[in-house]
Amino acid sequence: MTEKHKKLLSILSLILFVVFMVVVFWFAGRPMIKLVESPDTYRAWIEGKGILAQLSFIGMVFFQVIVAIIPGEPLEICAGYAFGALEGTVLSLIGIALGSAVVFLLVRTLGVKLVEVFFPIEKIQSMRFLKDSKKRNTLVFIIMLIPGTPKDLLSYFVGLTEMKLSEWLIITTIARIPSVATSTIGGNALGEGNYITAIAVFAVTAVVSILGILIYNAISKKRETRKAEKQEKKAV
Repeated sequence: MTEKHKKLLSILSLILFVVFMVVVFWFAGRPMIKLVESPDTYRAWIEGKGILAQLSFIGMVFFQVIVAIIPGEPLEICAGYAFGALEGTVLSLIGIALGSAVVFLLVRTLGVKLVEVFFPIEKIQSMRFLKDSKKRNTLVFIIMLIPGTPKDLLSYFVGLTEMKLSEWLIITTIARIPSVATSTIGGNALGEGNYITAIAVFAVTAVVSILGILIYNAISKKRETRKAEKQEKKAV
């Protein structure tokens, strides 16, 4: 197969992926969002469904990770509301791991053009400091651990780096435990009518998220400054 044919195949695959995502979002994503907006309805639906309820929720999280424009926090809160804090956390992490693996492999196959479907090039370039860093895995873990950081963007970006799939799955699963757990604990508190506890959990999470955004911006800016300084020295 020539390079021209490979390029055409890549473009065709990308177009098919985008069309597939639009169709899935229209027929599955919109109903999913409406369902999550009414946790009582979802809780009523899962009663008596057995393992089908767990599998359906894992599928919802899986879909959310792939379609990065859908926020994950409402799903995690819904998980705590419907399944309880522990089970909700486990189900969310399974869905996140499966979705993260698929995203990683898709980006490895289709390249940066796939990432640009969901994120502007400026945001992609803002994470360039992770691409060749010797401390990349540590930095990725920190970014995934801190609430408020662009996890969806990072999930697509890591496929452009040299990180191994096994490393990525370990990092994203372990690092996301605190943020997922706080959302499910808050959701569980809402389900049990412990509104003061729920408000306290969400308030603390909001504060930590704001701090997380500030920390991420500081790390990103610091890395970009160092890179610019190195390039200036080389130019001299």
